[in-house]
Amino acid sequence: MFESVQENPYPDSHVLGEGPDPHPLLAPVLPLLGRWHGSGRGEYPTLEKDFRYGQEVTFSHDGRPFLRYEARAWLVDDAGAPLRPAGREAGWWRVTPDASLEVVLAHPTGIVETYVGRASGAEFDIETKDVSLTPLAKEVTGTRRRYTVRDGEMTVVHDMAAVGQPLQHHLTTHLLRRP
Repeated sequence: MFESVQENPYPDSHVLGEGPDPHPLLAPVLPLLGRWHGSGRGEYPTLEKDFRYGQEVTFSHDGRPFLRYEARAWLVDDAGAPLRPAGREAGWWRVTPDASLEVVLAHPTGIVETYVGRASGAEFDIETKDVSLTPLAKEVTGTRRRYTVRDGEMTVVHDMAAVGQPLQHHLTTHLLRRP
């Protein structure tokens, strides 16, 4: 028998001024906070052709010293019409007292990445420290991501080393903050 439990009293917030106050350690990453939506282009030498995609990204917090992160993407045709679901990932961004970043991201394709990096104003640069793969996951040996937030816009540049290729450009995404 289950006892009645109240609704979660500690919901995540992606909007400053709503929900709990952000932990003071989050100050360097507060520009990331929000729901973001936009599009991007991808390429990689092992792919037959370049591709376009739509993406939504959410950075939120519950008052503790980390951000919750979730991203979903879908492939689109040349006119922008959706074709099928694509990349998806979720994880956590922690900020240390010196504004260093520690990030953990998990993908449903069997890849878990740990990143280290820095927050510097409106720029956030992270690079993989470790990559763990399930037995059937695609080989990824390293990635680097650069997030830039200016005037309600976020740009994400994602480099990747995978399937025998060295670290090189893979994705560029342009997102707008949504209410």
